[in-house]
Amino acid sequence: MARQEGGRVIEIVVDIVLLSFLAVMAVGILRLHNLFAVVMLSGIYSLISASLFVTMDAVDVAFTEAAVGGGISTVLMLGTLALTTDRENLRVADLQILPLIVVLITGAALIYGTLDMPSYGDPQAPVHQHVADRYIAEGPTATGVPNIVTAVLASYRGYDTMGELTVIFTAGIGVMLLLGAGTRRRKG
Repeated sequence: MARQEGGRVIEIVVDIVLLSFLAVMAVGILRLHNLFAVVMLSGIYSLISASLFVTMDAVDVAFTEAAVGGGISTVLMLGTLALTTDRENLRVADLQILPLIVVLITGAALIYGTLDMPSYGDPQAPVHQHVADRYIAEGPTATGVPNIVTAVLASYRGYDTMGELTVIFTAGIGVMLLLGAGTRRRKG
């Protein structure tokens, strides 16, 4: 019993440290004017977020965050910086209040929308009352995959996952085309 409590304390400390790092990275991203440093901090932010997902036992989400947030997004932002400048051109007179108001209202609406959600990890949450028990009981034998998360993503949600991959692939191709469009030169 004491060993379980000690392990839980360690988990809480690790979560607090990771969340503190995320807060420091967010403040750094907001304060810096060197866009290269902002891109690097954004990549680090994604990798720390992936670490936080690992501590929550969401390894599949952590892998996606590390690959997309820390990998592909960082590469695309660095590619964009190669085509532009690495310094922010922001004058105080250019600041507008309307975008800030829109962001604050949107954030407040999102927070308000989460007030009715069940607590994190609540076994009585509606999401746990439908097919989750069947997936846990029959998943490994029905799919032949011993890992429940992989069984759900690869078998039960195979078409959905394929659709998500198609959207990500299409978005990546679109970004590559947009980045390549500025480098073409006319012959003549």
